[in-house]
Amino acid sequence: MIHHLSIPAKNPRQVAEVLAQISQGKFAPFPPHPGSYFVLMLDEYGTAIEVYPFGTELTPGTGYQDVLFTHNAWGSNYSATHLALSVPITQEEIEAIAAENEWRAVRCNRENAFDVIEFWVENQFLIELLPPEFAQKYLSFMQPHQIEQFLAAATVSTP
Repeated sequence: MIHHLSIPAKNPRQVAEVLAQISQGKFAPFPPHPGSYFVLMLDEYGTAIEVYPFGTELTPGTGYQDVLFTHNAWGSNYSATHLALSVPITQEEIEAIAAENEWRAVRCNRENAFDVIEFWVENQFLIELLPPEFAQKYLSFMQPHQIEQFLAAATVSTP
């Protein structure tokens, strides 16, 4: 179970506000790191998204020291890191929010198994949004017996 995760943003407050709107949650400043915010989904799992200023890196402390917040001015605008997130709003509402913020949002099919809406936060960070009807199909596909069948049918190539 993933309870929270963090993402980068050039405008953390705006991103937190939009994610709170999409999830019908709340957002607030994130006290450990100035300029950061967290979005609370207000669900039974305590799901949250921390939104850090672009370039923030979490680095290990020494000894018993907590995590350190450092800044990398040379960070890439893109990353392989992304997430899939079930949301309580419709595809149309997601598209309207994306348009309002001038962010890319496009419905995509994943291997004929399920659909997602690629929601590009600040046109740089990917969140795969699953409105209720998409989430049902995703969850059905991700059940252990379905995944076993999918993996058995998959061709694995080795170098």
